[in-house]
Amino acid sequence: MQDKQNTRPVNIAVFVSGGGTNLQALIDAQESGIIKSGRIRLVISSRSDAYALERAANAGIDAVAISKKMYGSQEAAEKEIEKKLSEYEIDLIVLAGYLSILSADFTRRWDHRIINIHPALIPSFCGKGFYGLKVHEEALRYGVKVTGATTHFVNEIPDGGEIIMQKAVSVEPGDTPEVLQRRVMEQAEWIILPLSVEKTAAAIKTERDSQ
Repeated sequence: MQDKQNTRPVNIAVFVSGGGTNLQALIDAQESGIIKSGRIRLVISSRSDAYALERAANAGIDAVAISKKMYGSQEAAEKEIEKKLSEYEIDLIVLAGYLSILSADFTRRWDHRIINIHPALIPSFCGKGFYGLKVHEEALRYGVKVTGATTHFVNEIPDGGEIIMQKAVSVEPGDTPEVLQRRVMEQAEWIILPLSVEKTAAAIKTERDSQ
């Protein structure tokens, strides 16, 4: 007889820092059935005033703020994060606009179990210092005609992990960083992030169920 533990969905924690538009895309994808191999059980924010916490509450998902500032050091904050992940039996972490850099020790412990979304086609406009509007400002400054979004696994190198999915988006004449940011979210991020989460959760579930 199959173990009940093996039949449960993959438990997902979403890490956030701001408004939580990608979190909302994941919540919507879960409700519409795009994400079916996993379920979002926990939201962790690096800021206590992040609107993403409200989105989590509205969806009935437990949420907590944990930061280096609150706990005095990166090590202490990550220890608290690990405690929460253990408490909720988390199998997969999704970084959805999470602006804190996780330590190499943390990412090693979660090898191929942390997904990040980056608002450009890696290896363009990525790495340390490239996040949020800065990515789109640089794409426009450089004059590229095509940009997009990338999902990838997280390792100790910022934006350096194995790529899962990419989707291209056209840069239009007259684009501002804000306009381009919105188009990349709508046409790429909100599409490939849920698909990448489902793909990874399904793989974790298959591996677990076969043990």
